[in-house]
Amino acid sequence: MKKILIIGSINMDMAAEVDHTPVAGETILTDSVKLVPGGKGANQAFAAGRLGGDVTFLGAVGADSYGRIEKENLEKAGVDVSPVIERDDISTGLAFITVNKDGDNAIVVAAGANMTLSKKEIEDNILLLKQCDIVILQMEIPVETVVFAAKTAKALGKTVILDPAPVPKVFPEELYSYLDIIKPNETELKMLTGMGDSIEELEAATDILRKKGVSNVVVTLGGKGVYINTAQGNKQMVSALKVEVADTTAAGDTFTAAMTLKIAQGEKLENAVRYANYVSALVVTKKGAQSSIPTREEAEKFIEKIISRTDPAARFVS
Repeated sequence: MKKILIIGSINMDMAAEVDHTPVAGETILTDSVKLVPGGKGANQAFAAGRLGGDVTFLGAVGADSYGRIEKENLEKAGVDVSPVIERDDISTGLAFITVNKDGDNAIVVAAGANMTLSKKEIEDNILLLKQCDIVILQMEIPVETVVFAAKTAKALGKTVILDPAPVPKVFPEELYSYLDIIKPNETELKMLTGMGDSIEELEAATDILRKKGVSNVVVTLGGKGVYINTAQGNKQMVSALKVEVADTTAAGDTFTAAMTLKIAQGEKLENAVRYANYVSALVVTKKGAQSSIPTREEAEKFIEKIISRTDPAARFVS
């Protein structure tokens, strides 16, 4: 199996269950607040590790209890956290999350140590990039660090995957040319291209990203499924599975991790997307971020159950 290096954010999530997402100026009450390890980078590393990947994580935390909990949690998932940097002068990142009764979430992030991860620390860890095969990045660390890491990884011949969340106000155009795969959700696709409401617009919007230099575009569309536009000219919609949604918090991160895992195992992108679609469907049936992410065995059991209902003759290669 190919080695996966994830460079990104690591937060402690403070998740509150609410009846509805508050609007501007509104104060609401909650009976439930939980502390859950999170952060887009850490979620992706945790998911890839739980699903059986060979995963290393590079990020920054504060020298505090939240940082220690985060590292221990990733280690339990089989992730190598030895490169994680501890800061004495700043706290671990925090994310404040509301989850409404429909399972939809809204997130505010206090970046903390995440925003201290610098280009120099990518240079200092160049051996990690040389030893890995696939690099996953997100946008919860400094933009210049993301660009430098992607450029360096691409020059080393690595597969570079970007989850472009949160989309910065000014997205660095240079970054597109370093990406083998970009995986926005539909909101992020609109922010990047200004379109994406219909199937026709999805095709046009993803064509825009491909013309900017991205090899493959994978757009997650929540309950509508996933749209892909590949370097081989394959443009298709993959339907979502119908499940009862409890919480969507870690679904996108798990999708990215599961897709990358299958690519690391040698699967074509289309098969990797199909697998990720199954696994993220399982995630949204549970509450929490990393606490909702399944093991490889749990994912395989769920997939077999779904396949046996829809196509008993089919079997998914795991």
